[in-house]
Amino acid sequence: MLAKYFKSMPVLSDHVSGRPDPGPYPAALASVFSAELFGAAEREIPQWPGYAPTPLREMDRLADELGLAGILYKDESGRFGLGSFKALGGAYAVMRVLAGQMDHCAVSDIRTGVHRQAVANMVVSAATDGNHGRSVAWGAQQAGCRCRIYIHRDVSLGRQRAMEELGAEVVRTAGDYDDSVRVCARVSAQHGWHVVSDTSYPGYDQIPRDVMAGYGVMAAEILVEILTEVPAQGPAPSHLILQAGVGGLAAAFCARLWLQLGTNMPKVIIVEADRAPSLLASARAGALQTVAIEQETIMAGLSCGEVSPLAWDVLHRCTDHFVTMADDLVPSAMRCLASGELGGGAIEGGECATPGLLTLIAIARDGAHDRRLRREFGLDETSRVLLIGSEGATDPNIYQAIMTAE
Repeated sequence: MLAKYFKSMPVLSDHVSGRPDPGPYPAALASVFSAELFGAAEREIPQWPGYAPTPLREMDRLADELGLAGILYKDESGRFGLGSFKALGGAYAVMRVLAGQMDHCAVSDIRTGVHRQAVANMVVSAATDGNHGRSVAWGAQQAGCRCRIYIHRDVSLGRQRAMEELGAEVVRTAGDYDDSVRVCARVSAQHGWHVVSDTSYPGYDQIPRDVMAGYGVMAAEILVEILTEVPAQGPAPSHLILQAGVGGLAAAFCARLWLQLGTNMPKVIIVEADRAPSLLASARAGALQTVAIEQETIMAGLSCGEVSPLAWDVLHRCTDHFVTMADDLVPSAMRCLASGELGGGAIEGGECATPGLLTLIAIARDGAHDRRLRREFGLDETSRVLLIGSEGATDPNIYQAIMTAE
Protein backbone atom coordinates (compact mmCIF):
# COMPACT_ATOMS: atom_id res chain seq x y z
CA MET A 1 0.00 0.00 0.00
CA LEU A 2 2.68 2.52 0.98
CA ALA A 3 4.62 1.89 -2.21
CA LYS A 4 1.59 3.18 -4.10
CA TYR A 5 2.10 6.66 -2.60
CA PHE A 6 5.82 6.79 -1.88
CA LYS A 7 8.32 6.24 -4.70
CA SER A 8 10.92 5.99 -1.96
CA MET A 9 10.29 5.30 1.71
CA PRO A 10 10.71 8.15 4.23
CA VAL A 11 14.00 8.39 6.09
CA LEU A 12 14.98 10.46 9.10
CA SER A 13 17.24 13.40 8.30
CA ASP A 14 18.83 13.29 11.75
CA HIS A 15 18.09 12.05 15.24
CA VAL A 16 19.46 12.19 18.77
CA SER A 17 18.37 10.36 21.90
CA GLY A 18 16.92 12.25 24.84
CA ARG A 19 16.24 11.07 28.39
CA PRO A 20 14.92 7.49 28.23
CA ASP A 21 13.12 7.25 31.61
CA PRO A 22 11.10 10.30 32.69
CA GLY A 23 9.83 8.73 35.95
CA PRO A 24 6.85 10.27 37.81
CA TYR A 25 5.55 13.73 36.92
CA PRO A 26 8.11 16.04 38.53
CA ALA A 27 7.21 18.62 41.17
CA ALA A 28 9.10 21.26 39.15
CA LEU A 29 6.54 20.88 36.36
CA ALA A 30 3.53 20.43 38.61
CA SER A 31 3.99 24.00 39.83
CA VAL A 32 3.95 25.32 36.23
CA PHE A 33 1.68 22.88 34.36
CA SER A 34 -0.64 21.89 37.16
CA ALA A 35 -3.84 19.89 37.28
CA GLU A 36 -5.61 23.16 38.05
CA LEU A 37 -4.20 24.88 34.95
CA PHE A 38 -5.33 22.08 32.65
CA GLY A 39 -8.58 21.55 34.53
CA ALA A 40 -9.71 25.15 34.04
CA ALA A 41 -9.38 24.78 30.27
CA GLU A 42 -11.04 21.38 30.30
CA ARG A 43 -14.05 22.83 32.11
CA GLU A 44 -14.37 25.97 29.97
CA ILE A 45 -13.70 24.88 26.39
CA PRO A 46 -16.41 22.17 26.25
CA GLN A 47 -18.92 24.95 26.98
CA TRP A 48 -18.09 26.75 23.73
CA PRO A 49 -20.68 26.60 20.93
CA GLY A 50 -19.71 23.94 18.42
CA TYR A 51 -17.46 21.98 20.76
CA ALA A 52 -17.10 18.26 20.16
CA PRO A 53 -14.14 15.93 20.75
CA THR A 54 -12.25 15.41 17.52
CA PRO A 55 -12.03 11.88 16.12
CA LEU A 56 -9.40 9.38 17.21
CA ARG A 57 -8.97 7.32 14.06
CA GLU A 58 -7.71 3.74 14.02
CA MET A 59 -5.20 3.24 11.18
CA ASP A 60 -5.51 -0.53 11.24
CA ARG A 61 -4.33 -1.15 7.68
CA LEU A 62 -1.16 0.85 8.20
CA ALA A 63 -0.54 -0.93 11.50
CA ASP A 64 -0.79 -4.30 9.73
CA GLU A 65 1.62 -3.21 6.99
CA LEU A 66 4.16 -1.91 9.51
CA GLY A 67 3.85 -4.89 11.86
CA LEU A 68 2.48 -2.94 14.83
CA ALA A 69 -0.35 -3.64 17.25
CA GLY A 70 -2.12 -0.36 16.52
CA ILE A 71 -1.87 3.21 15.26
CA LEU A 72 -4.17 5.96 16.52
CA TYR A 73 -4.46 9.32 14.72
CA LYS A 74 -6.02 12.31 16.50
CA ASP A 75 -7.71 14.22 13.67
CA GLU A 76 -7.82 17.97 14.41
CA SER A 77 -8.91 19.04 10.91
CA GLY A 78 -12.44 19.89 12.04
CA ARG A 79 -11.73 21.67 15.33
CA PHE A 80 -14.28 24.52 15.68
CA GLY A 81 -14.26 24.96 11.91
CA LEU A 82 -10.79 26.55 12.11
CA GLY A 83 -8.96 23.53 10.76
CA SER A 84 -6.36 22.92 13.47
CA PHE A 85 -5.66 22.20 17.12
CA LYS A 86 -4.61 25.84 17.52
CA ALA A 87 -8.30 26.74 17.88
CA LEU A 88 -8.10 25.43 21.44
CA GLY A 89 -5.20 27.55 22.65
CA GLY A 90 -5.21 31.07 21.25
CA ALA A 91 -8.92 31.68 21.69
CA TYR A 92 -8.88 30.35 25.25
CA ALA A 93 -5.91 32.56 26.14
CA VAL A 94 -7.67 35.62 24.66
CA MET A 95 -10.60 35.04 26.98
CA ARG A 96 -8.30 34.52 29.96
CA VAL A 97 -6.47 37.78 29.18
CA LEU A 98 -9.70 39.75 28.95
CA ALA A 99 -11.07 38.14 32.11
CA GLY A 100 -7.92 39.32 33.88
CA GLN A 101 -8.56 42.86 32.67
CA MET A 102 -12.08 42.69 34.11
CA ASP A 103 -10.83 42.15 37.67
CA HIS A 104 -10.39 38.45 37.06
CA CYS A 105 -14.02 37.80 36.26
CA ALA A 106 -15.10 34.32 35.15
CA VAL A 107 -13.91 33.38 31.67
CA SER A 108 -17.51 32.40 30.96
CA ASP A 109 -18.50 36.07 31.44
CA ILE A 110 -16.21 37.03 28.57
CA ARG A 111 -17.55 34.20 26.43
CA THR A 112 -21.18 35.13 27.05
CA GLY A 113 -20.67 38.86 26.47
CA VAL A 114 -21.23 40.17 30.00
CA HIS A 115 -18.32 42.61 29.52
CA ARG A 116 -18.55 43.04 25.76
CA GLN A 117 -18.84 46.82 25.87
CA ALA A 118 -15.93 47.17 28.29
CA VAL A 119 -13.54 45.05 26.18
CA ALA A 120 -14.56 46.53 22.82
CA ASN A 121 -11.53 48.85 22.57
CA MET A 122 -8.98 46.45 24.02
CA VAL A 123 -6.48 45.00 21.54
CA VAL A 124 -5.01 41.51 21.53
CA SER A 125 -2.06 40.78 19.26
CA ALA A 126 -0.06 37.79 18.09
CA ALA A 127 2.63 36.67 15.69
CA THR A 128 1.84 33.60 13.64
CA ASP A 129 2.54 31.29 10.73
CA GLY A 130 -1.24 31.16 10.30
CA ASN A 131 -3.08 28.77 12.61
CA HIS A 132 -2.37 30.43 15.96
CA GLY A 133 -3.29 33.85 14.60
CA ARG A 134 -6.52 32.45 13.26
CA SER A 135 -7.40 31.15 16.72
CA VAL A 136 -6.54 34.49 18.37
CA ALA A 137 -8.62 36.35 15.78
CA TRP A 138 -11.53 33.98 16.35
CA GLY A 139 -11.29 34.38 20.10
CA ALA A 140 -11.23 38.18 19.73
CA GLN A 141 -14.26 38.02 17.48
CA GLN A 142 -16.15 35.91 20.02
CA ALA A 143 -15.18 38.23 22.88
CA GLY A 144 -15.80 41.46 20.96
CA CYS A 145 -12.33 43.01 21.27
CA ARG A 146 -9.91 44.23 18.59
CA CYS A 147 -7.14 42.09 17.13
CA ARG A 148 -3.85 42.73 15.32
CA ILE A 149 -1.88 39.83 13.86
CA TYR A 150 1.74 39.89 12.62
CA ILE A 151 2.75 37.46 9.90
CA HIS A 152 6.13 37.00 8.26
CA ARG A 153 7.09 37.35 4.61
CA ASP A 154 6.33 33.71 3.66
CA VAL A 155 2.88 33.24 5.17
CA SER A 156 0.45 32.43 2.37
CA LEU A 157 -2.14 34.92 1.20
CA GLY A 158 -4.87 32.37 1.90
CA ARG A 159 -3.89 32.15 5.57
CA GLN A 160 -3.74 35.95 5.78
CA ARG A 161 -7.24 36.29 4.34
CA ALA A 162 -8.63 33.69 6.74
CA MET A 163 -7.55 35.88 9.68
CA GLU A 164 -8.85 39.04 8.06
CA GLU A 165 -12.23 37.40 7.55
CA LEU A 166 -12.38 36.95 11.33
CA GLY A 167 -11.92 40.69 11.80
CA ALA A 168 -8.19 40.85 12.46
CA GLU A 169 -5.92 43.59 11.18
CA VAL A 170 -3.00 41.68 9.64
CA VAL A 171 0.47 43.20 9.29
CA ARG A 172 3.15 41.46 7.23
CA THR A 173 6.76 41.81 8.46
CA ALA A 174 9.97 41.52 6.45
CA GLY A 175 11.68 38.67 8.29
CA ASP A 176 10.86 35.10 9.31
CA TYR A 177 8.54 33.84 12.08
CA ASP A 178 10.95 34.63 14.89
CA ASP A 179 11.33 38.19 13.58
CA SER A 180 7.55 38.62 13.55
CA VAL A 181 7.44 37.54 17.20
CA ARG A 182 9.89 40.29 18.12
CA VAL A 183 8.05 42.93 16.07
CA CYS A 184 4.74 41.98 17.67
CA ALA A 185 6.22 42.19 21.18
CA ARG A 186 7.87 45.56 20.54
CA VAL A 187 4.90 47.30 18.90
CA SER A 188 2.42 45.86 21.39
CA ALA A 189 4.50 47.14 24.31
CA GLN A 190 4.51 50.61 22.76
CA HIS A 191 0.71 50.66 22.49
CA GLY A 192 -0.26 48.72 25.58
CA TRP A 193 -1.75 45.83 23.61
CA HIS A 194 -2.09 42.35 25.05
CA VAL A 195 0.23 39.88 23.33
CA VAL A 196 -1.27 36.39 23.08
CA SER A 197 1.71 34.29 22.09
CA ASP A 198 2.12 30.53 21.95
CA THR A 199 5.85 30.88 22.65
CA SER A 200 7.37 32.12 25.90
CA TYR A 201 10.33 34.41 26.41
CA PRO A 202 11.99 35.99 29.47
CA GLY A 203 9.38 37.76 31.55
CA TYR A 204 6.49 36.37 29.52
CA ASP A 205 5.12 32.94 30.30
CA GLN A 206 1.64 33.06 31.87
CA ILE A 207 -0.24 33.59 28.61
CA PRO A 208 1.69 30.83 26.77
CA ARG A 209 0.81 28.56 29.70
CA ASP A 210 -2.87 29.34 29.11
CA VAL A 211 -2.44 28.63 25.39
CA MET A 212 -0.84 25.30 26.22
CA ALA A 213 -3.59 24.50 28.73
CA GLY A 214 -6.03 24.81 25.85
CA TYR A 215 -3.96 22.36 23.82
CA GLY A 216 -4.15 19.94 26.73
CA VAL A 217 -7.83 19.41 25.95
CA MET A 218 -6.73 17.19 23.06
CA ALA A 219 -4.81 14.91 25.41
CA ALA A 220 -7.71 14.87 27.87
CA GLU A 221 -10.09 13.78 25.11
CA ILE A 222 -7.74 10.96 24.14
CA LEU A 223 -7.37 9.80 27.73
CA VAL A 224 -11.13 9.67 28.18
CA GLU A 225 -11.59 7.67 24.99
CA ILE A 226 -8.74 5.24 25.63
CA LEU A 227 -9.40 4.71 29.32
CA THR A 228 -13.14 4.12 28.85
CA GLU A 229 -12.57 1.56 26.09
CA VAL A 230 -10.14 -0.57 28.12
CA PRO A 231 -9.74 -1.06 31.87
CA ALA A 232 -7.93 1.77 33.61
CA GLN A 233 -5.01 -0.59 34.19
CA GLY A 234 -4.90 -1.49 30.49
CA PRO A 235 -2.38 -0.35 27.89
CA ALA A 236 -1.97 3.28 27.01
CA PRO A 237 -0.13 3.99 23.73
CA SER A 238 3.44 2.75 23.89
CA HIS A 239 4.76 5.52 21.61
CA LEU A 240 3.72 9.13 21.04
CA ILE A 241 5.06 11.00 18.00
CA LEU A 242 4.62 14.77 18.18
CA GLN A 243 5.55 17.44 15.65
CA ALA A 244 7.13 20.62 16.98
CA GLY A 245 7.72 24.21 15.94
CA VAL A 246 8.30 26.28 19.10
CA GLY A 247 7.24 23.15 21.00
CA GLY A 248 3.99 24.32 22.60
CA LEU A 249 1.79 21.52 21.27
CA ALA A 250 4.33 18.83 22.09
CA ALA A 251 5.01 20.09 25.59
CA ALA A 252 1.35 20.60 26.46
CA PHE A 253 0.50 17.13 25.23
CA CYS A 254 3.35 15.53 27.15
CA ALA A 255 2.64 17.42 30.35
CA ARG A 256 -1.05 16.54 30.32
CA LEU A 257 -0.42 12.84 29.61
CA TRP A 258 2.45 12.66 32.11
CA LEU A 259 0.32 14.33 34.78
CA GLN A 260 -2.26 11.53 34.52
CA LEU A 261 -0.24 8.51 33.41
CA GLY A 262 2.85 9.04 35.55
CA THR A 263 5.38 6.27 35.00
CA ASN A 264 3.10 4.72 32.34
CA MET A 265 3.99 7.64 30.08
CA PRO A 266 4.58 6.42 26.48
CA LYS A 267 7.92 6.81 24.73
CA VAL A 268 8.00 10.33 23.26
CA ILE A 269 9.42 11.08 19.80
CA ILE A 270 9.61 14.74 18.76
CA VAL A 271 9.86 15.46 15.03
CA GLU A 272 10.86 18.78 13.44
CA ALA A 273 11.40 19.96 9.90
CA ASP A 274 15.08 19.55 9.05
CA ARG A 275 15.09 23.21 7.97
CA ALA A 276 14.18 24.30 11.51
CA PRO A 277 15.79 21.81 13.93
CA SER A 278 15.90 23.97 17.05
CA LEU A 279 14.77 21.28 19.50
CA LEU A 280 17.14 18.68 18.09
CA ALA A 281 19.99 21.18 18.30
CA SER A 282 19.01 21.96 21.89
CA ALA A 283 18.88 18.27 22.80
CA ARG A 284 22.29 17.70 21.25
CA ALA A 285 23.78 20.66 23.15
CA GLY A 286 21.93 19.99 26.40
CA ALA A 287 20.66 23.58 26.48
CA LEU A 288 18.39 25.85 24.46
CA GLN A 289 19.76 26.64 21.01
CA THR A 290 18.59 28.99 18.26
CA VAL A 291 18.96 27.97 14.62
CA ALA A 292 18.85 30.22 11.58
CA ILE A 293 16.01 29.60 9.12
CA GLU A 294 17.83 29.65 5.81
CA GLN A 295 14.96 28.17 3.80
CA GLU A 296 11.30 27.91 4.74
CA THR A 297 9.81 24.45 5.12
CA ILE A 298 6.57 23.42 3.41
CA MET A 299 5.37 22.58 6.94
CA ALA A 300 4.71 26.25 7.68
CA GLY A 301 3.76 25.86 11.33
CA LEU A 302 7.07 24.15 12.09
CA SER A 303 9.27 26.90 10.68
CA CYS A 304 10.58 28.18 14.02
CA GLY A 305 14.22 28.74 14.87
CA GLU A 306 13.70 29.48 18.57
CA VAL A 307 12.25 27.04 21.10
CA SER A 308 9.79 28.23 23.73
CA PRO A 309 11.60 27.97 27.09
CA LEU A 310 8.37 26.72 28.66
CA ALA A 311 8.20 23.92 26.12
CA TRP A 312 11.85 23.01 26.58
CA ASP A 313 11.36 22.74 30.32
CA VAL A 314 8.91 19.90 29.68
CA LEU A 315 10.41 18.25 26.63
CA HIS A 316 13.99 17.89 27.78
CA ARG A 317 12.70 15.89 30.75
CA CYS A 318 10.50 13.36 28.94
CA THR A 319 11.55 12.99 25.29
CA ASP A 320 13.16 9.72 24.27
CA HIS A 321 14.14 10.78 20.74
CA PHE A 322 14.38 14.04 18.80
CA VAL A 323 14.26 13.56 15.02
CA THR A 324 14.06 15.69 11.88
CA MET A 325 12.27 15.04 8.60
CA ALA A 326 12.77 16.55 5.14
CA ASP A 327 10.04 18.22 3.10
CA ASP A 328 10.23 16.05 0.01
CA LEU A 329 7.61 13.42 0.94
CA VAL A 330 5.10 15.71 2.68
CA PRO A 331 2.83 15.97 -0.42
CA SER A 332 2.87 12.18 -0.83
CA ALA A 333 1.91 11.76 2.83
CA MET A 334 -0.98 14.20 2.43
CA ARG A 335 -2.30 12.27 -0.56
CA CYS A 336 -1.85 9.01 1.34
CA LEU A 337 -3.94 10.34 4.24
CA ALA A 338 -6.64 11.55 1.87
CA SER A 339 -6.90 8.14 0.18
CA GLY A 340 -8.43 6.45 3.22
CA GLU A 341 -6.24 3.41 2.59
CA LEU A 342 -4.44 3.65 5.93
CA GLY A 343 -7.61 2.77 7.81
CA GLY A 344 -9.95 5.06 9.71
CA GLY A 345 -11.39 6.69 6.59
CA ALA A 346 -10.20 9.48 4.34
CA ILE A 347 -8.34 12.16 6.30
CA GLU A 348 -7.86 15.81 5.37
CA GLY A 349 -4.33 16.31 6.62
CA GLY A 350 -2.44 19.53 5.99
CA GLU A 351 1.30 19.84 5.68
CA CYS A 352 1.90 19.91 9.44
CA ALA A 353 -0.26 16.83 9.94
CA THR A 354 2.27 14.61 8.15
CA PRO A 355 5.55 14.58 10.17
CA GLY A 356 4.39 11.95 12.65
CA LEU A 357 3.21 9.63 9.89
CA LEU A 358 6.44 10.06 7.94
CA THR A 359 8.53 9.48 11.05
CA LEU A 360 6.66 6.32 11.97
CA ILE A 361 7.08 4.88 8.48
CA ALA A 362 10.77 5.79 8.45
CA ILE A 363 11.39 4.01 11.76
CA ALA A 364 9.14 1.01 11.23
CA ARG A 365 10.29 0.28 7.67
CA ASP A 366 14.00 0.94 8.33
CA GLY A 367 15.11 -1.77 5.89
CA ALA A 368 18.26 0.11 4.88
CA HIS A 369 19.68 -0.13 8.41
CA ASP A 370 18.88 -3.80 9.14
CA ARG A 371 15.99 -2.54 11.30
CA ARG A 372 18.40 -0.84 13.68
CA LEU A 373 16.07 2.17 14.12
CA ARG A 374 13.09 -0.05 14.81
CA ARG A 375 15.00 -1.67 17.66
CA GLU A 376 16.46 1.63 18.89
CA PHE A 377 13.00 3.24 19.06
CA GLY A 378 11.44 0.15 20.65
CA LEU A 379 8.90 -0.61 17.93
CA ASP A 380 7.63 -4.19 17.67
CA GLU A 381 4.44 -6.16 17.12
CA THR A 382 3.09 -5.09 20.53
CA SER A 383 3.55 -1.34 19.94
CA ARG A 384 0.58 1.03 19.87
CA VAL A 385 1.51 4.42 18.38
CA LEU A 386 -0.34 7.72 18.77
CA LEU A 387 -0.04 10.34 16.01
CA ILE A 388 -1.40 13.88 16.08
CA GLY A 389 -3.09 15.13 12.91
CA SER A 390 -2.61 18.74 13.90
CA GLU A 391 -4.29 20.44 10.95
CA GLY A 392 -6.45 20.04 7.90
CA ALA A 393 -6.54 22.21 4.78
CA THR A 394 -5.73 25.50 6.50
CA ASP A 395 -5.00 27.01 3.08
CA PRO A 396 -7.46 25.30 0.71
CA ASN A 397 -5.68 26.52 -2.43
CA ILE A 398 -2.35 25.05 -1.35
CA TYR A 399 -4.06 21.84 -0.25
CA GLN A 400 -5.87 21.37 -3.56
CA ALA A 401 -2.71 22.09 -5.54
CA ILE A 402 -0.93 19.33 -3.63
CA MET A 403 -3.81 16.90 -4.02
CA THR A 404 -3.90 17.34 -7.78
CA ALA A 405 -0.14 17.49 -8.43
CA GLU A 406 1.46 14.66 -10.36
